[in-house]
Amino acid sequence: MADIVLSMDGLLLNWLKQVGDTVKKGDIVAEFEADKATVEVEAPADGTISALSGDIGQEMKAGAVIGQVGAANGNGAAAAVESAVVSAPAKAAPAAAPAAASHAPASSSNGSIAEDGRVKASPIARNIAREKGIDLSRVAGSGPNGRIVKSDVENFAPSAVTPEAKPTPASHAAQPNPETAGGTFDAGQVALIRLRPIPAAGEDVELLDVSRMRKAIAAGTIESNQQVPTFFVTTEMDLDPLLTLRAQLNASIGDKGVKFSVNDMIVKAAALALRQFPNLNTHYYGEKLARNTHINIGIAVAPANGGGVIYVVAKDADKVSLSTLASSNKEMIDRARELKLKPDDTKGATFSTSNLGPYDVDQFTAVINPPEAGVIAIGSGRKVPVVKADGSLGVGTRIKITLSVDHRVSDGAEGGQFMFALKSLIENPMRLLL
Repeated sequence: MADIVLSMDGLLLNWLKQVGDTVKKGDIVAEFEADKATVEVEAPADGTISALSGDIGQEMKAGAVIGQVGAANGNGAAAAVESAVVSAPAKAAPAAAPAAASHAPASSSNGSIAEDGRVKASPIARNIAREKGIDLSRVAGSGPNGRIVKSDVENFAPSAVTPEAKPTPASHAAQPNPETAGGTFDAGQVALIRLRPIPAAGEDVELLDVSRMRKAIAAGTIESNQQVPTFFVTTEMDLDPLLTLRAQLNASIGDKGVKFSVNDMIVKAAALALRQFPNLNTHYYGEKLARNTHINIGIAVAPANGGGVIYVVAKDADKVSLSTLASSNKEMIDRARELKLKPDDTKGATFSTSNLGPYDVDQFTAVINPPEAGVIAIGSGRKVPVVKADGSLGVGTRIKITLSVDHRVSDGAEGGQFMFALKSLIENPMRLLL
């Protein structure tokens, strides 16, 4: 008997298997909406689903046992999940409903439209709808409280929707909204934010749900900007040596491996620089500072749907080879862009990087991810006039990198020394291979 365990907090979106189904290890049993992506829960072993427990729409904690694979025995898993449930929405499906009930077809009446006119849909469903040009307000949701999930969009047939399913702008305006009074509300239990009155939906305004990812970003950036005293250090670096080495490495690989990116090499350089400045690899907890013995670099990634930012984590980035780092980074970044992360992809960052170089950004500052002590913001490499060592004028490639530092952990001198070390590694990149 093997337990099916949830690896992170999340909202149960969908059961993809039922009790009695035969599964192989790695088959997807359920989908959960976590803060950063839709997470698929896999069967831990070959066998038969003997128990599933959890209602569509339930919030569950990491570590919850949501089912079992093996001989039929539904009691143990159900009891385990019961203690792990955080809360269930007021309109959640009946608790006693069997797992098979969650696979019922969507209602013909479109419950995916909230009272204030917002369309309730998961991030991945929005992404697919955008790609296919589907109007989500015409899709019936089979998720919790009528929420539109991935399968609803994939199976959407326009002819099956009646015109009455779409609410009129007038109905939006007529609906009372408890959040329009300008007071406070708990935004998904991640932050208490005072809002302006929400405008009524209509021809000129489309109201959208705030995703769990956006709520998490809001909570994190508010905490950082309001509570973390931050100073910034910017340094211009010669990028030509790194570009030359990268071209040589990629030429030697040919078609046999993952190509090295500039970002991979800067991540490696940052990890090696942190070895010299472990104080910047420290996390702040008020009365205590937690100095991390591993150097795990968070790498900011923009999902393909354009909504939000995800930090995947290059673990032990100072120790693994550059080729291993590049290969692992590419796999995680690809998963992040498709919102199909593995739970371990985003865990354990001790310091972060953010790169807007591909967007022709000269220079920017990044927001620190608490409790981390710092983050570097990487701009674009640019061809510029330079004064060479012999005093003559020439053309070189320069890049500007800005370090954001939590002043409760470190000071300006250390920030400057770190940037000097990072510059030395980038301008002498053979050291990245040692």
